[in-house]
Amino acid sequence: MGKALVHKFIYDIMKKMDILFSGGDLLSVEILKKIIDESDNIVFFGGAGTSTESNIPDFRTADTGLYSSTGQKYAPEVMLSHSFFMNHTKEFYEFYKEKMIYKDALPNLAHVALGNLEKRGKLKAIITQNIDGLHQRAGSKNVLELHGSVYRNYCMDCREKYSLDIVTQSSEVVPKCIKCGGIIKPDVVLYEEGLDNYTIQRAVEYIANADVLIVGGTSLVVYPAAGLIEYYRGNKLILINKSTTAYDNRANLLIQDSIGKVLNVAIGEL
Repeated sequence: MGKALVHKFIYDIMKKMDILFSGGDLLSVEILKKIIDESDNIVFFGGAGTSTESNIPDFRTADTGLYSSTGQKYAPEVMLSHSFFMNHTKEFYEFYKEKMIYKDALPNLAHVALGNLEKRGKLKAIITQNIDGLHQRAGSKNVLELHGSVYRNYCMDCREKYSLDIVTQSSEVVPKCIKCGGIIKPDVVLYEEGLDNYTIQRAVEYIANADVLIVGGTSLVVYPAAGLIEYYRGNKLILINKSTTAYDNRANLLIQDSIGKVLNVAIGEL
């Protein structure tokens, strides 16, 4: 039996039995490719791991994650809270500009592959926990940003909107509104702040109606975002992550490997 027939045989068995298939080898990627090829209603849900291959650190990886940062007076999760922003605005911006903005980062293989999948009419939405805008730079149009974007900023007093350049090029550490002098706040969701209801509603609708849900680059521990997976009703839940997650035993296909490499092979050859 040839390799292609073996892959089809295993895929057909998996499809009939609705079983977990785990691995990071070529076979599991071939199965993913087959699933993608047969569907025109795919949704991608991604986290910080989607952008680590663009040299943007995630939060929880030992030694390199943002939460492993040392030398600050306050913990990163404290400095990224609403109350810290309000009470220590200067210290917030010092940390935010150094650790949260990566203007020179470029889309990686995962971003590009997903952009191509959307152009082919297969990918209906990208739901991301990231704030770096790399999906849009890779050409994706329908991107739901659960935690906002560093590229959107607004005056807290008059609500005037500002670009990222206003924040990074401000002569003061704390950028001020040109119109009224109010403090400019990044349109990102800080700790102690709620997610945008409209964005959540749209995300729930896309996930609930998806034929295939690909979850990648996320440990699925940040709530309420991670809880959105619960709305998926299908039997093609794909998890791509280098480390284990609490949802591994619920996945129909589990691939513990580089998300850029996996998506580039699975989508790039369609």
